[in-house]
Amino acid sequence: MSANSVDVVLVKAGRTKLRYPAEVIRDDGTRMTVRAPWAAVGARDFGFVRFEPGDVFTEHYWRDRWYAVKEVRSGNGALKGWYCDIARPAVATAGELVCEDLDLDLWLSADGATVLRLDEDEFAESGLADRDPEAAENARRALDELELLARDGGFSALLG
Repeated sequence: MSANSVDVVLVKAGRTKLRYPAEVIRDDGTRMTVRAPWAAVGARDFGFVRFEPGDVFTEHYWRDRWYAVKEVRSGNGALKGWYCDIARPAVATAGELVCEDLDLDLWLSADGATVLRLDEDEFAESGLADRDPEAAENARRALDELELLARDGGFSALLG
């Protein structure tokens, strides 16, 4: 693995959900930005957006924030929007970037008109509030923060 690449490891409920190679675009010690093609097998249609082979994700992970923001573009470069995972702060080690998904998500469409809070039912069913109330509170606060930024046009400043 080269100095400008890393394996992104997405963990959910203590298990590796997905692992894929990504190119490191920027790392300032707090935020690491990577770029990778759609890593799942086949397409995934969420109803509000479709991720498919050829899509390119520019992913922003923070070591001090409870979320990751993924800019999604089609293979021809057209912006689809931003998919945000509520997650524990990312952990980067030699050649690996680990992000633990906490079930909550947010979607912001390319035109900024659609902001969707996602998977709140999964989050409630996960039992995180009972197992780790502090993490659950941080997750809820992070979702509220991202929703406010999305509705107020603050993603440019966040990702700039």
